[in-house]
Amino acid sequence: MTELGHITACFLTDTGQVRGHNEDFIYTLEPQTPEEAEKDGWLYIIADGVGGADAGEVASEYATERMVLHYQNNVNADWGERIIDAMQAANTDLRKLVADRGDNTRMATTMVAAVIRDSHAYIGNVGDSRAYHWRNGRLRQITKDQSLVAKLVEEGAITQAEADVHPRRNVILYSLGSENTPKIELFELDLEEGDLLLLCSDGLTRHLTDDEINTIISRTTPEFATEQMIFLANERGGEDNISAGIIQFGERVIEETRPFTPAIPETAPFVIPTAAAQTAVPQNHDRALLWLYTIALTLLMAVLIFIVWFILRV
Repeated sequence: MTELGHITACFLTDTGQVRGHNEDFIYTLEPQTPEEAEKDGWLYIIADGVGGADAGEVASEYATERMVLHYQNNVNADWGERIIDAMQAANTDLRKLVADRGDNTRMATTMVAAVIRDSHAYIGNVGDSRAYHWRNGRLRQITKDQSLVAKLVEEGAITQAEADVHPRRNVILYSLGSENTPKIELFELDLEEGDLLLLCSDGLTRHLTDDEINTIISRTTPEFATEQMIFLANERGGEDNISAGIIQFGERVIEETRPFTPAIPETAPFVIPTAAAQTAVPQNHDRALLWLYTIALTLLMAVLIFIVWFILRV
């Protein structure tokens, strides 16, 4: 069993620069005793609500709270099934909440949830929030975006570059609250000493590339890396709510903690085109001859003036 203190995590959320309120919701359930660790492990959640007005933030918080409740009450020995069952039950509860309100409000939320137990991670996902795994300087995305553009890229209809600027890139195909049985996917992986898990909403990944995320989390602590990523996303516009959390499994040696500085495109040195280069030398040569001719003519005129003056004087 994983010992207490062997797992450290930092989760932060930010409204961003454009939205008037935060529809993201973050949650951590960390055991305080060996018994709690044995029963529930370490649970981390990021949910990104949709719906407008207050519906999005209600959906993300309510669905998360219900998911945690169902997860804790579930005694299934299969931890992956516990996550999926709890997320599905939270979906049912959210849909019931909407029906009870009776105001035709659309309330839904993405959710990515990670449970760690005995050097093993179980990750449940619905929507386009993401989970990444980092090991020895390499970052890879674990979850698959359940979005329209991701499906179009997978089918070869558009390129990833086109997806990044697609006008409907925010359209998600599945979410909690949107249908009776949304597509909730499960991913599992073994963890090694020093591994990191990153959970985040799309408010982060729309402003930072995977390479930039990898650079940031590789060179500093989870706390500082999380702060840096959110700061950078805000600096680049903060177009959506931004949530990120880094989970560190065991000890990790960081040789030097350094802040991330975005690369500035280098200005290419000015190079004279070939055709221009061929004509530059003759032009310079003609200019020098012109100066020599002018000086010689001036001297000749001075000599002639002196001669005329001398003759007239005599």
